[in-house]
Amino acid sequence: MRVAANVVRGRTPSFARRASSALAAAVLGVTVTVTALPMPAFARGPESLADLAEKVTDAVVNISASTTVEASNRGGRNLPQLPQGTPFEDLFEEFFKRRGQGAPKGDEDSPRGPTRKSNSLGSGFIIDASGIVVTNNHVIGDANDIQVILHDGTKLKAEIIGKDSKIDLALLRVKPTADRPLKAVPFGDSDKMRPGDWVMAIGNPFGLGGSVSAGIVSARGRNIESGPYDNYIQTDAAINKGNSGGPLFNMDGEVIGINTAILSPSGGSVGIGFAVPSGTASQVVDQLRQFGEVRRGWLGVRIQNVDEATAEALGLKGGAKGALVAGVDEKGPAKTAGLEVGDVIVKFNGVPVKSSSELPRIVAATPVGKTVDVQIVRKGEEQTKSVLLGRLEDGEKTQVANVKQPEAESVNRQILGLNLSGLNDEARRRFGIKESVKSGVVVTKVDPNSTAADKRIQPGEVIVEVGQEAVANPADVTKRVEALKKEGRKSVLLLVASASGDVRFVAIGLD
Repeated sequence: MRVAANVVRGRTPSFARRASSALAAAVLGVTVTVTALPMPAFARGPESLADLAEKVTDAVVNISASTTVEASNRGGRNLPQLPQGTPFEDLFEEFFKRRGQGAPKGDEDSPRGPTRKSNSLGSGFIIDASGIVVTNNHVIGDANDIQVILHDGTKLKAEIIGKDSKIDLALLRVKPTADRPLKAVPFGDSDKMRPGDWVMAIGNPFGLGGSVSAGIVSARGRNIESGPYDNYIQTDAAINKGNSGGPLFNMDGEVIGINTAILSPSGGSVGIGFAVPSGTASQVVDQLRQFGEVRRGWLGVRIQNVDEATAEALGLKGGAKGALVAGVDEKGPAKTAGLEVGDVIVKFNGVPVKSSSELPRIVAATPVGKTVDVQIVRKGEEQTKSVLLGRLEDGEKTQVANVKQPEAESVNRQILGLNLSGLNDEARRRFGIKESVKSGVVVTKVDPNSTAADKRIQPGEVIVEVGQEAVANPADVTKRVEALKKEGRKSVLLLVASASGDVRFVAIGLD
């Protein structure tokens, strides 16, 4: 069976085998005298990682998380109900299906009905000898019984200090025994790690605690679209089921990453693993220790990336960069500070914003209540706005500011491969355009061979702005496009609203 490659958190059901090859060279005797040349340098790893592994292994722990759940019946048989994405979920289900067995029976006399415990296994590491343990949030899930198992087999009951689903981290506390002091490992500086640097992972793959694997940093800043703040270290050190939450060490025995996910066509390690960098994790851990939760800065904007066509249309100097503001929350800090739709944020609190994916991480890492300078480009001119950051709350959604415009004319026109008409009651009924879309020009047809079609503009969408100027009827669109052509612009930037009111910027060539 062929399976497409997937990003998997803690789910790696087969061991990886690595083949090795040897290089052979034949030495030929010659009578000609030649000048000795230096031997080519080959990359080689450390002679041994044994000393390093021995130094840090006692600080790496196994995590056993149990969740009491109500029994369910699948096809007449009870099967274990594990939290989605937790280790061993697929193996348990396959085990019982293959043998035609039911799950272990729970308490049939429970007043809440039959219950059963489901278990998951993962890894973690101690960062404070008083009993502070770091692991992945998905390792513990909604468990109500968590045990931390030390390298010597000692089991300690753990309580949750706090957890963060956005970065996928959790912080636990255990009480060490008087005769068994705990050993802790420090966080290192993940920003100093470079592709090619050696790293070592220790964890609990397949329940085999204390397993050591090694490799290199393959890449940094990976976005695997698993969350809003993706910034993973990629490594080829073997990471398998149960390694989740375990540490990724540098050669000084410092934790520079927390192993979290893999990319795999089979669910097993193929040498592409991802770890949360310590630079991100340490900030989250500090807040969990202090508050029991993570308090992130909030700007109150909806953004999109700036490509080359959009940069040209906006007149940005230096090409594609920054984060284009596509929406401003009416009650957010950005609105109060004077940020507008169409602004390009190029620097936040002194940190350059190279792409839209960077801005959420920068803002989230900034303390709530801090006043920061936000450098923007508005209609080709740089400005600086002072913003008092709010706090990002779970479930907050940005709202797009809408400005009421004069009643639209219903004149039909064709330009840029688009058939356009005014935004009137008939158009609203035909395309289901909500009242939140106050003004603009309705797209009624799209030439399938046009750039507009390539940019996925669809009938029923509404053009709100052309070249950062509001349009109320098709004639306004034509007039604005012609003006931009006379200015020598090679592309035009459209602000397009969906029928439901969500907006985005689209750059279309004027050739």
